[in-house]
Amino acid sequence: MRSRFLAFKTGDLTWLRATWHPSTRPDDLAPEPDIRWRGVQIVDTVAGGPDDAEGVVEFRATYSVAAPDEAGRGRRPGVMHERSRFVRLHGRWVYLDGEQLD
Repeated sequence: MRSRFLAFKTGDLTWLRATWHPSTRPDDLAPEPDIRWRGVQIVDTVAGGPDDAEGVVEFRATYSVAAPDEAGRGRRPGVMHERSRFVRLHGRWVYLDGEQLD
């Protein structure tokens, strides 16, 4: 989960593609240019251990988004709260899907 967050933060589309299940991965992974990812907090995990085939990670990711004032400056903070499902594919964890919370 943390490596996927870092990939979003740095725009590493190769890593995002490699860690997203092919059945749910969007064709276009281009990052949103106005969003700057700031940090991630893992809230809860369910399963996902060495002997598991599935796992769930609940997280909160903070970001800021462009919200220009009259002078064209400014950013607005935000939080993405999600419960993500991961599965093992060829021995590696991949993101399957997620449910937005809050």
